[in-house]
Amino acid sequence: MQKFGEWAPFYHRVRAVAGGRVFSLPVNLLTINQFFSKVMGPAEARAFIAAKTQKIESPANFEEQALSTIGPELYHAFFWGYTRKQWGLDPTKLPASVLKRLPLRFNYDDSYFTHPHQAMPKGGYSKIVKAILDTPNLELRLGTRIEDLSEKFAHIVYSGPIDRFFNCQFGRLGYRTLDFEILRAKGDYQGTAVLNYRDEDVSFTRITEHKHFAPWEKEKLEGTICYREFSRFCEPKDIPYYPIRQSDEQSMLRKYVARAEATEGVSFVGRVGSYRYLDMDVSIAEALAASDAMIRQISEGTKIPTFFVKP
Repeated sequence: MQKFGEWAPFYHRVRAVAGGRVFSLPVNLLTINQFFSKVMGPAEARAFIAAKTQKIESPANFEEQALSTIGPELYHAFFWGYTRKQWGLDPTKLPASVLKRLPLRFNYDDSYFTHPHQAMPKGGYSKIVKAILDTPNLELRLGTRIEDLSEKFAHIVYSGPIDRFFNCQFGRLGYRTLDFEILRAKGDYQGTAVLNYRDEDVSFTRITEHKHFAPWEKEKLEGTICYREFSRFCEPKDIPYYPIRQSDEQSMLRKYVARAEATEGVSFVGRVGSYRYLDMDVSIAEALAASDAMIRQISEGTKIPTFFVKP
């Protein structure tokens, strides 16, 4: 396996192309042609990249997945440093599934997602949540931990960390959390909603500029609000954002899954409840599907599953 130093010339080449910093864009045909100083069409580029990949039958981790799909040069230029900064781990400690989410395109589409319909709720998520909570027979308790509840419930739908539900009986699973630094400016700060900074020597991972999420409002706003995100390991009192799913955590995770499946009257859902990295749209789709399934199972008198999607 090559060390990073052997690929430093490729890394510095892409920094020069990007004006000194490596920003986030999907690896597409433009990226490939600029990076390798080529002028290739889709079929030629596909064959070119395939010739650079390593033949790994079943990639066991993030790095093996990268080497088998995009090759070492693109991997070290665009993913190696950012992955270490975002996850705080060597890429060999992360599962291959983390990279499988990221697009590799042999056309000029630079969108992150490939979904035909992409949208944000016009009234914001707060309006949606408010409507959900405006439901008959619903009691809302704020500032209440599940450990503090003593009532007996017919069924619990739990979206907190699965290890916390069992008081970390088998140890703490790994999570990453985020710290946010607010930026206020006039006009347009960065020209897009989210910009990732891939350089490992830049302390933050990305800047989010919220006015670009609401194009129907941004022209009316003179000012702009941005947030820098800093990723770090999640301590017990922090809010967990990303399940790490380290390669060596699988044994512990299996114990929690088995413990959950042996526990009556509770379903584990969501990103940390099922200990999976989920995008927002997937989280919402799974929540709706779980709700439909529960309504059907209650009406039929059948058992509500422990996991609607197993970790």
